[in-house]
Amino acid sequence: MQKTTVSLKPADVEKKWIVIDAENAVVGRLASFIAMRLRGKHRPDYTPHVDCGDYVVVVNADKVKFTGRKLDQKTYYWHTGHPGGIKERTAGKVLGGRFPERVLFKAVERMLPKESPLARNQLTHLRIYSAGEHPHEAQNPETVAFAEMNAKNVRSQ
Repeated sequence: MQKTTVSLKPADVEKKWIVIDAENAVVGRLASFIAMRLRGKHRPDYTPHVDCGDYVVVVNADKVKFTGRKLDQKTYYWHTGHPGGIKERTAGKVLGGRFPERVLFKAVERMLPKESPLARNQLTHLRIYSAGEHPHEAQNPETVAFAEMNAKNVRSQ
């Protein structure tokens, strides 16, 4: 008996909404989990060329934690476009700044495939909020207990 490989079509995909509380969560572990859910790799019928991931809502993004000395040593670089215009900022300054959710956004963005229209579309399904509330209650999101999945997923300090 020959088995056939099932390939999803975009019309067959049922997307769920999930909510994750990022309070005291380790950034890298959380970003890895979110990237996997956005791509749909948690599904048994995962198809690489189809957007079969879920919508992910993250709350309390300003309360994420880094392990080791990354808060002081991890540096984000960007260029202004002018000669000698390279700028840098540490992760601690970004978390203490005006948009602390960018730390988690950049971590997830860098875990998705590069320069891909599919990855850019999947990244639009990520919603990150610094506060504990979100405006997506109408979608009946399922709460995922990320902290209870593994003891290493959270830091107390």
